[in-house]
Amino acid sequence: MAAALKAILGPRVPLDELAKHRGRYIAPALLLTAARVLLLVSIFLPYWTMRLEAPQYPDALNVVAYVNRLTGDVKEIDGLNHYIGMRPLEDAAKLERMLSITALISLVLMVEGALYVRSRWAVLLTLPSILFPPIFFIDLYFWLNHFGQNLDPTAPLSGAIAPFTPPVWGTGIIGQFKTHAAAGPGWWMAFGASFLTIAGLYFHRRAFKPLHDAARAEKQSTASAAEA
Repeated sequence: MAAALKAILGPRVPLDELAKHRGRYIAPALLLTAARVLLLVSIFLPYWTMRLEAPQYPDALNVVAYVNRLTGDVKEIDGLNHYIGMRPLEDAAKLERMLSITALISLVLMVEGALYVRSRWAVLLTLPSILFPPIFFIDLYFWLNHFGQNLDPTAPLSGAIAPFTPPVWGTGIIGQFKTHAAAGPGWWMAFGASFLTIAGLYFHRRAFKPLHDAARAEKQSTASAAEA
């Protein structure tokens, strides 16, 4: 058990080595700390915004998506969608929204845990936070595509609009409506956290790989001496 834990945590940094190359070992810690702060703050900010323009709405309609809730003109847009047979927006990603806060806090804790791991296991701890930004948009695309391609044929205006996929990013035209979708500041912070995490892993490897190589060489030398 102790050997397995040592293999996961990695070799200790000698005090003289730490004093000599302090910046080398501080760099990954600073980058990973900044990454988890960005990821934590992103919980409180919008991850996605969508603006719907139509002749009957001169001020347009807006939907703002946080990781755990939708705000804005959701009821008005649901009313429009009802006529073409599209399900209410609140029906989408219920499980994801319910688990989002817990999941993001878990990602933050995993990145923090990587600060204390001096082995390649740090990659496994941080990989979920690196993949989270693209996964968010993949999941969003799935739900928008599912709702847009599975319209209720019994809806009052079901024949007016063919099945469609609303854009998750950029501008789209659906009948007489124009939509503008974009990532929100929360997603950009999560993306920044992903970038900082990758940079932190680079400096993590740069700092601790020489220690692994030295420990491996010493072990091989000891084994060779024992055989001799």
